[in-house]
Amino acid sequence: MPSLFDPLALGALTLPNRILMAPLTRIRAGRSHIANALMAEHYAQRASAGLLIAEATMVAADGCAFTGEPGIYDEACVAGWRGVTQAVRARGGRMQLQIWHPGRSAHSSLNGGVQPISSGERAIQGLINTPDGKQPYETPRRLRDDELPGIVDLFRQATRRALQAGFDGVQLHGAHGYLLDQFLRDSVNDRSGPGYERYGGSIENRARLLLECVDAAVGEAGADRVGVRRAPLAGSNDLRDSDPEALVAHVAQQLGQRRIAYLELRHVDPALDAERRIAGVARLHFSGPLLRNGGFTPATAQAALDDGSADAIVFGRAFIANPDLVERLRAGAALNEPNPQTYYGPDAKGYTDYPTLEAQNLSVAG
Repeated sequence: MPSLFDPLALGALTLPNRILMAPLTRIRAGRSHIANALMAEHYAQRASAGLLIAEATMVAADGCAFTGEPGIYDEACVAGWRGVTQAVRARGGRMQLQIWHPGRSAHSSLNGGVQPISSGERAIQGLINTPDGKQPYETPRRLRDDELPGIVDLFRQATRRALQAGFDGVQLHGAHGYLLDQFLRDSVNDRSGPGYERYGGSIENRARLLLECVDAAVGEAGADRVGVRRAPLAGSNDLRDSDPEALVAHVAQQLGQRRIAYLELRHVDPALDAERRIAGVARLHFSGPLLRNGGFTPATAQAALDDGSADAIVFGRAFIANPDLVERLRAGAALNEPNPQTYYGPDAKGYTDYPTLEAQNLSVAG
């Protein structure tokens, strides 16, 4: 059985280890939505990961869900990200960009007055942070079928720009209640009738937008540089599905036929029986590398490789606090604990100031 430290062929890439860094929103791009030198330092510090998957990145200038997330919708965004990928590559790393549209998880006050869009007209129950404080989520505008080629083109253009910025490929964010997930799941996608029927109703129709966006990305980057993230059991942003296992089976089968580089499953808790079943369904129907993410420890991560339910493990919080996570796991060293109070913020605090094991040892020796 492979270990966490064995190489892995992931599409066009050969990863030196199976310890991957999750896409983690940290809102350090500010109001410009342009990646910056601080972000370059952060990612370069973590370049020993088998693969860095950069945070959720806007495919549209009016697709902002929280102040500070980066974009990939124009040349200024490309230039900003190019500084990040160059810094990572200088450290020997590999990096993909997660491309994303929030759909109904956005708010008009963050997007120049533009109403959020979605598969349906159901608002998220709850409040969203806006420049004017917390406000209720807005009722989204239901996209017509004839508008959806425009959404597909946003993902196509984002993929093209990601490659121009120096990324090794893209991951499409099909999880956590954002736009592609809003089409996949029937608690929100209630489309029917003239002008709305091709992307609603059956699982095949609800999966159509995700798969068309995947095809667009594949057309730009090649299937071996495209991945997809799903979180089938996560109720993020007030979203669920009546038959998640059937939906996973269809999507996994379709992605497998396209021979994309990988499928990532984000779990609520990988120890739950329901999550194990979901992973089993995905493994049965997707023949490519399967990545699993969410609550893994070094021991449970290795166990998932041992039992064949994963080919690599994607770590999130552990990478926040441990820029040298790979080296710490290899040495069996203690891990720094992340500080949730600094997950989101404008500066280096809790972002680039976590010490490496080497720095800690030098401090003790001094």
